[in-house]
Amino acid sequence: MILVIDGQGGGIGKAIIERMKSRKLPHEIIAIGANSIATSFMLKAGADDAATGENAVIYNAGFADYIVGAIGIIAANAMMGEISPAMAAAVASSNAEKLLIPLNRCNLYVSGVTPGSVNEKIDEIIAYISNKHSETP
Repeated sequence: MILVIDGQGGGIGKAIIERMKSRKLPHEIIAIGANSIATSFMLKAGADDAATGENAVIYNAGFADYIVGAIGIIAANAMMGEISPAMAAAVASSNAEKLLIPLNRCNLYVSGVTPGSVNEKIDEIIAYISNKHSETP
């Protein structure tokens, strides 16, 4: 299962889900919004299921194979405070592989990250998941 987490307007999550669905990844895609607007946008993008809020992140992080979102989902109080310390801890401590998109607006800078558009970063994530899936017997 791929868990896509987003907040604020849900635009990054929406783009992730649309691109994943267009590539027909063989995984269930669950959208978790930090707010109902983000959840709604991700559902409209084609998520298989969705929920909203802190408990949804905490609960579903334990079941995910992959967690995808902006890098801020592992930082307490990121996204203008929408990512609670409990949400960030649940994501960071999950056994799922975390596939994070570096965005400067989360007040996190990752040294060595190559420049590129958000869509290019999403494509990198999709390629990574596709390659991992094709390696599995």
